[in-house]
Amino acid sequence: MSKPKSFLSDVKELRRRAREHIDHGAVTEGYRADRETVLRILNNALATEIVCVLRYKRHYYMASGIHAGAVAQEFLEHATDEQGHVDKIAERITQLGGKPDLDPANLTTRSHSEYVESEGLLEMIREDLVAERIVIDSYSEMIRYLGGDDPTTRRMIEEILADEEDHADDLRTLLETLG
Repeated sequence: MSKPKSFLSDVKELRRRAREHIDHGAVTEGYRADRETVLRILNNALATEIVCVLRYKRHYYMASGIHAGAVAQEFLEHATDEQGHVDKIAERITQLGGKPDLDPANLTTRSHSEYVESEGLLEMIREDLVAERIVIDSYSEMIRYLGGDDPTTRRMIEEILADEEDHADDLRTLLETLG
């Protein structure tokens, strides 16, 4: 029978390490991910979410026609969710000692999804669904990359991914209902 693994390091050693690089905040010696890469992909996700907020907000204001009320409300709900994602991602970037890149000039070049204005409800819904599908694939790839090296960021992206999958399902249902 094998000897059980020890759960924690020596408490004195944990305390010593915690004091060693106190200016690094949440990034301890145990952080295994490439921090610069994580910050880059988080800033790309931040840009993606901001572009999604803007697209959904435009679609909310531009929705017209007999079914516009219900569809516009869905667009507004999704815009609000995406803004929540922006806030979570920006906060995580700062926790990791980075700076959220909110420069408008950089947003469309870093965003994985596109800002497509669209005309008509069906086209708006389709473009939003395309964007959600892009984000689903992109965030799934991020989750695989992060693995166990940055579990906090991975869990955050997993939570956001679940929202994006819900959005895609909502949009698919709208397309089926209206199309």
